[in-house]
Amino acid sequence: MSDCPCGSRRSFEACCQPYIAGIAIAPTPEALMRSRYSAFTVADVDYLENSLAPDQRDDFSRAETLKWAKNSEWLGLEVHLTSGGGEDDAEGFVDFTARFRMDGRAEAHREIARFRKDGERWYYVDGQVPKPEQRRVAVKAGRNDPCPCGSGQKYKKCCGA
Repeated sequence: MSDCPCGSRRSFEACCQPYIAGIAIAPTPEALMRSRYSAFTVADVDYLENSLAPDQRDDFSRAETLKWAKNSEWLGLEVHLTSGGGEDDAEGFVDFTARFRMDGRAEAHREIARFRKDGERWYYVDGQVPKPEQRRVAVKAGRNDPCPCGSGQKYKKCCGA
């Protein structure tokens, strides 16, 4: 038995493998997200295609997906937040980061994935890259310091006036 690639700290056999093998259906969007990540690690393109919402499969490229899965070293999955996806919900979201190494470079793919329930089965629909948080940093400049705006003037004669 080996640890599941999804990071659940359970064995692959007790975690994602039953979903990937078609023995069980992922009960939540998070379980589906974790199993899709694990499917990338074992390059199971059939599962990746079948767990994609049917109306989203038109532009699915088996060849590109297989290439990405096989040419990457999968380093881990971190689930940040989930919303929706309960028993009575028709939609759910999973905010996650998938880490991998490709062409010798470590990469991190952050996404807020949207899932839709059809009958008893959850499907991955699409995802959005979250906007980076913007922070305002107060710059404290003395009256005779150069102005932080870059004008070349003293602060007191520029933005401090």
